[in-house]
Amino acid sequence: MAKNFKLDLTHRLRRLRRQPSRRALVTETVLRVEDLIAPLFVVEGKDRPEPIASMPGVSRFSLTDLVRECRELQKLGIPAVALFPKLDPKLKNANGTEALNKTTLVLRAVRAVKKAVPELAVITDVALDPYTNHGHDGVLTAAGDDVDNDRTVAILCEMAVLQADAGVDFVAPSDMMDGRVGAIRKALDATGHTGTGILAYSAKFNSAYYGPFRDAVGSAKAAGTRLLSKATYQMNPANRREALSEVALDEKEGADIVMVKPAGLYLDIIREVRNATKKPVAAYQVSGEYAQIQAAARLGWLDLARCRDESLLAIKRAGADMILTYFAKDVAKALKG
Repeated sequence: MAKNFKLDLTHRLRRLRRQPSRRALVTETVLRVEDLIAPLFVVEGKDRPEPIASMPGVSRFSLTDLVRECRELQKLGIPAVALFPKLDPKLKNANGTEALNKTTLVLRAVRAVKKAVPELAVITDVALDPYTNHGHDGVLTAAGDDVDNDRTVAILCEMAVLQADAGVDFVAPSDMMDGRVGAIRKALDATGHTGTGILAYSAKFNSAYYGPFRDAVGSAKAAGTRLLSKATYQMNPANRREALSEVALDEKEGADIVMVKPAGLYLDIIREVRNATKKPVAAYQVSGEYAQIQAAARLGWLDLARCRDESLLAIKRAGADMILTYFAKDVAKALKG
């Protein structure tokens, strides 16, 4: 019976899957090199790149190596990098004052990259966690039990202006303080930096997946634990509507690009944000997402390239226009063939 059995079907969707050429014709989502932003870690010194144990394939770069890496990324077609400094612990204190040093590491990194590779867009983080000895994204209240929102915003404005002075293309406030986007926009405009963009970490969740990143910038060591809670300022992972409120406020305050972080665990949020705004939407595939895939692949449980590409395609399909990912260089190489 099975040999002669035929279904009376008008619609057979497998017709469009029979050959690679047919599948190519009806592909709905395409991941391009131009969609990728490479996060890079910078450290003092002249030694070779420092591998980060919790992020296989990712290293911290000296200024010389950073410039070399940026040249390679630009040749691969990657349009932007995001810079994160790892400081000597001796430079850290409760108020993160090193962030306002005009010769601090990240500002020298921006100048070096823009001089060597001017066509590459450079994004800098605006938050105090790499600079504080307690690991929080801002200065603490007098009681020491929370981050002081308004005092922190005042410092972030100064940071953003210094970064703009150095030639950065986008400042990226990742701190999740209330009102910081509007305050930074006013500070930039008042100092003549009307062309400097703001990529706002608009919906940044209090995620457990940031651990490897905190190792990479040394904020985990500063705080004494990678499990430091930032629940009073980063968003509750349970909340969806609140994310839309955050995005709407940042858009109103002058954000040029809004971002969701993390990406892979928050695809529903990316789609909600995409439907709610006409602004470009970024998503950050965070260190924990990257490390998971790498670890499973090293144990032989997953195909690294296929899982890597599928994870990024899902983020793009959800509605992201651009993706910050530690896979950027490898994906760019694969896409370039």
